[in-house]
Amino acid sequence: MIRPFLTEISLFVAPFVLYAVFLWLTKAGVMDAQSWPLSRLAWLTIAALAMVVGSFVFFAHFSGSKPGSEYVPAHLEDGKFVPGATK
Repeated sequence: MIRPFLTEISLFVAPFVLYAVFLWLTKAGVMDAQSWPLSRLAWLTIAALAMVVGSFVFFAHFSGSKPGSEYVPAHLEDGKFVPGATK
């Protein structure tokens, strides 16, 4: 459960980190308040939320098993262990 949480947090933080790297590379003041105007923060937040929502949609539609498939849990069959599988 921690991996999806960390994925979404990293996707949200990515635009802010990229902008900070851009400021650092252009020799602008990363910690200067003038480099982080409210309008820029708003656009970075919108971009971050769009990335998070996009990842939610992607993972909801393109991960997991096929629709209508059935999971058969691991079990013993004729004295042998059979791992779980999706049919």
